[in-house]
Amino acid sequence: MDLAITQVDAFTDRPFAGNPAAVCLLPAPRPDRFLQDVAREMNLSETAFLVARDDGYDLRWFTPAVEVDLCGHATLASAHVLWEEGRVPRDAPARFHTRSGVLTAVRSGDLIEMDFPSEPAAASVESPDLEEALGVRPLFVGRNRFDLLVEVDAEATVRRLRPDFTWLSTLASRGVIVTAPSGSPGFDFVSRFFAPGAGIDEDPVTGSAHCCLGPFWGSRLRKERLVGLQVSARGGTVGVRLAGDRVILGGKAVTVLRGTLVDPGHRAGA
Repeated sequence: MDLAITQVDAFTDRPFAGNPAAVCLLPAPRPDRFLQDVAREMNLSETAFLVARDDGYDLRWFTPAVEVDLCGHATLASAHVLWEEGRVPRDAPARFHTRSGVLTAVRSGDLIEMDFPSEPAAASVESPDLEEALGVRPLFVGRNRFDLLVEVDAEATVRRLRPDFTWLSTLASRGVIVTAPSGSPGFDFVSRFFAPGAGIDEDPVTGSAHCCLGPFWGSRLRKERLVGLQVSARGGTVGVRLAGDRVILGGKAVTVLRGTLVDPGHRAGA
């Protein structure tokens, strides 16, 4: 059976911006090797795989290199596809069972809002080589269960970073979030996200990183509602609302491609 696959640009309201994700709906679970092969073939920062169940969908996320425990933009893309194709009523929540627990998404006007776990970073002492690899002096370094968080002095510093990806790939973390206060009107903070160890030198817009950025800047700025701008080459906007041990992430999504995945592995019994 050939499989439908949709490419969606997430955390943007226009095509060819934000973060592209592939969304593949499967009639039944498939072997990990097949899922990883498809993700490698799509060669996007994330490919999402959905399998329907009685109370929602099982959802897994793969980069071209590894499976990950939490992904915001591919969850946003998945909810967008389910509503767009009528698989979930537009006024009903999309419910996902994942390696990070049950995640839900709802429509709020022209936004999609996702209920994610808060992932605050605790202060951490890191190797002095981190400063050399980033080419900038950190004001703060923290760590959560996924990533390193590095605060620097200004938006311009974040924008001009040219990291040493080879060195960053050796870190015992999924990736490195670099952030600073925003110098752009309408935004509270800016960020970039680097994850060469997971097969992504730079992720265009990283929803899950805002599970860390939200509590960090919420505490600094004494705000419960924030707007983050990820200043990658493609760029994207993430709304953040703090809700105790949860973070509500908001964004838009645009479908850019629909296709059919020819499935020789299924025919061969993969």
